[in-house]
This record gives sequence, C-alpha cells and structure tokens, in this order.
Amino acid sequence: MDRIIIQGNKPLSGTVKISGAKNAVLPVMAATLLAPGEFTIHKVPDLRDTRTMMKLLNMIGADTTFDNGTLTIDSSAANNPEAPYDLVKTMRASFYVLGPLISRFGKVNVSLPGGCAWGPRPVDYHLKGLEQLGAKLNLEGGNILAEAEELVGTDIYFEFPSVGATGNIAMAAVKARGTTKLYNCAKEPEITQLCEFLNSMGANIKGIGTDTLVIEGVNEIWPADIEIIPDRIEAGTFLIAGALLGEIKVEDVKPEHLENVINKLRQTDCEIKATKDTVSIIPPDNIKPVDMTTAVFPGFPTDLQAQWVALMSLANGSSVVTDTVYHDRFSHIPELARLGANIKVENNTAFIRGKKSLVAAPVMSTDIRASASLIIAALAARGKTEISRVYHIDRGYENIEQKFKRLGADIYRKSD
Repeated sequence: MDRIIIQGNKPLSGTVKISGAKNAVLPVMAATLLAPGEFTIHKVPDLRDTRTMMKLLNMIGADTTFDNGTLTIDSSAANNPEAPYDLVKTMRASFYVLGPLISRFGKVNVSLPGGCAWGPRPVDYHLKGLEQLGAKLNLEGGNILAEAEELVGTDIYFEFPSVGATGNIAMAAVKARGTTKLYNCAKEPEITQLCEFLNSMGANIKGIGTDTLVIEGVNEIWPADIEIIPDRIEAGTFLIAGALLGEIKVEDVKPEHLENVINKLRQTDCEIKATKDTVSIIPPDNIKPVDMTTAVFPGFPTDLQAQWVALMSLANGSSVVTDTVYHDRFSHIPELARLGANIKVENNTAFIRGKKSLVAAPVMSTDIRASASLIIAALAARGKTEISRVYHIDRGYENIEQKFKRLGADIYRKSD
C-alpha cells in the first residue's frame, strides 16, 4: 500500500495547473449511457474514481478509450443495465447510472452505494424522485431493482438540495413524457455543467444554475462532446496550502466558482488576486482566525472543510468550523491532533485553538478531503510525516505529490 512522505516546514512558491473536476466528469460519464453513439470528453482527470466509472461503463457494455486527458465513450453496445456492489461500494458516484439506465432501458439493477467512510448519505432523494416519475422500485439483497414501462413528468421537491439526486433525476427526466419540474435543486457548477451537457445532447432543460429546473421531455437525444470545468476543490486545496506556505498561483480555474473561499481567505489577511482564469495568493505573517460554516453552493464547500480546519489549526487565535452539509465529517480531526493540532469536536462543530507550529507524526487518511488536509498540515509541520492509506487521495486528486513538488515541497510516494 502506498504512503506519502513529507519533510515539512519548507516554503512553497510557483504556479499549479488545475485539473478537470472529478465531481463534474463522473455524472457526465454516466450521462453518456442515455443515448447510443460516441462521446468525447476533454480535460478528464486521471483519478481512481474516473477509472472506476470507466470500469462500470465497460461492464454495462460501453467501450472507453482514455488518452492524455481525453476520454472517448461509445455507448452503442451498452446492454447490461447493472451496477454491481464491487464497484458501487468503492465510489458512491457510480449510483449516477441509475437515472440514465432506467431512461434508456426501462429497467436497472444498482447496488446501494459505499464510498467515503464518513456517515450515512441517504439515497432516498434519488429513489423518491424516480418513484414520482413512475418507476417501480424493489430492494433485494442490497440492490435497487427499478422498472418503468414509461417515465412521466411530474413536480418533484427535494427536501435537501442534493447534488447527486438533482443530477440523477434530471438525467432520468430528459426523455420522460411531459414536463418535469424539480424544486430546491442543487446549484453547484458541476450540476450546471451536467444540465448544459444534457441540452447539447438534445434535452430541453430550463432554469439551469437556479434552484428550479424545468425539463420538457424529448423523444430523442444524441451524442455530444464536452470539456470538463476546472476542479474548484483542487484549486481551493492549493490556495489554502498557499495561505500557510507561500505565494501560489492556480491556473485554469474559474474564480467565480471560488468566491466564498476567496472571501474567507481574504479575511485571514491573505492577499488574493484573481483574473479570468487564475487566482494568486500571498500569505500573511500571521493567519487571522476566521470562523466558517459550510453550505451548499454558493456557500463554502464541505469538500474544503477539512483543509480549512488544517489552516485554522495554525491560525493566531481560536476559530469555530461548522459543517451543516455532512454533520459527521470530522475523521481528520484525530489525525490532525497527532500532528499537535488543538481541536475539540461537538456534534457538527470543531472548536480550534491555533498553535504556533505542528510537529510531524505518522497519520492515516480516512477519505479524499481528509487526506488533503493531512498533506497541508504535514507540509507546514516540523519534521517528517508519513501518511498511509493514500489511495483515498488518488480518488480525487491528480498527481498531487508531483504538483506540490513543483512548488518546492519535499514530498514523495513510497510503495510497500
């Protein structure tokens, strides 16, 4: 099993190119199952999760070719509307095939998902939405069996603006008879891109980027090509590292996707400059403590909560971080504490007392973003830190150690 070794307390500087967004490419890949034909997707990050989704598409019968960031998917021969537990348990996003498969084949057999280790993330919103569109659902042996002779448009209200459910139900509805109205939708940039992609395939979706989507069912859709948006979470991770360790410029980004993060970093006394597709950060002498509460987009992303906690553990004072999106997403706290961080957790809130420095120790990754917070903390800590179970980070960050190395970090990967 791979480990990442970091000799910390070294300044960083330079430019880092941001990869395509994992959370955008996975639903787009699933959407290719809606229609037979060849799709080309550009700026695809080479991640464990994108490879898992390719495997799943192959099992369903699609052909995939991946070369230097360009993914070609031919879904013509797709004929097996199933997503087995072996794949779904490693990545929750494989549940995205549910909507496209029931739309195209009228039936689907998908295992209930696994993925990151923190907390239950119910798929009820997906299932209730499909039932409202007319699907009949059965749960057998941990699998969802769904069938529908015809999906029929209706009004669906999400109790929570779930990204996964918004994407799944939108994909299921594009060929449903009549009009589907989705209320309290997720507005994340990744959902916006998915809906724009569906429209380029011939779907008729209005209200994109708002919390209400109106989908007029169409009879036919066809293949399309797409370039994936930059990964705002990867960009935010490098900016937070810069806040502690030196002047960093992130390239190939959309600053409008990071407004809340940029605003919070400015409050810590960082200097930030943004252009159309870059963001630069200059750290202060002392990080000012800033309270933060996560929220759905356009709020502060829960996927940057762990990294923010790492930053605040070295702030000049006390801060409070609350996660309103996932209440138990704090598995990184005991590991940060091993590096010397002073953090107490009560319910969904972390109370952080900033320290002057952290000290290296062996630590363990527990999920994708927790891994990133440990890398940031280890880069700032005195001494050599060894991070185990780094397969988590490979699910969501492309070449993270090479990117940090180019910025001046003493970081390398070691295989047992």
